[in-house]
Amino acid sequence: MEPVWLKRYPPEVPKTLDLDPGETLVDMFAYACEKFPQRPAFVNFGRTISFADLNELSGRFAAYLQTELALAAGDRVAIMMPNLLQYPVAMFGILRAGLVVTNVNPLYTSHELHHQLNDSGARAIVIVANSADQLSAIVADTSVEHVLVTEIGDLLGFPKRQVVNFVVRHIKRMVPSYDLPAARPFSDALRKDGPPFDPPADLTGADLAFLQYT
Repeated sequence: MEPVWLKRYPPEVPKTLDLDPGETLVDMFAYACEKFPQRPAFVNFGRTISFADLNELSGRFAAYLQTELALAAGDRVAIMMPNLLQYPVAMFGILRAGLVVTNVNPLYTSHELHHQLNDSGARAIVIVANSADQLSAIVADTSVEHVLVTEIGDLLGFPKRQVVNFVVRHIKRMVPSYDLPAARPFSDALRKDGPPFDPPADLTGADLAFLQYT
């Protein structure tokens, strides 16, 4: 029986796709960035980033993971945040560096987070400050070596970034106190004067891209 959702597909949309087993998610991403550089890629809190923006920012993050953190192909990197512009930047940066994404529910308790980090073997985590207290309670007993913390408004530009982050932290008090002395700001990994990105030459369609728990 034909799946019911196919009846809603426009005539020009194929019902099946012939995928190239040698093509990677990174290849698909590169194609979209090259073909539609000025098209909107993501919109959040009224801020739009284009495919060109996403290509630039994710490349900076990929380079940071390769050089500053010295992560090797196949290493796991956790992302624990809600739907923010930082998420696609982090996700595509991880994939472009030849690493593996493991998404973490930002509502997880410290016990649940502890299990996933150790089960996945994550060496690094990108986490929203609102959830950082859960990480601080258990990070010493995990495989995590590097912590990058982002605030909700970090990619919203001036002055919205400052306004949103102030309201979230000081007015709504949505950021519980946490103790992560070795953590670095995610924004540091996106600086323009960072190291150049060197794309891995040996990515294949058979490489592991995600360890998905939620």
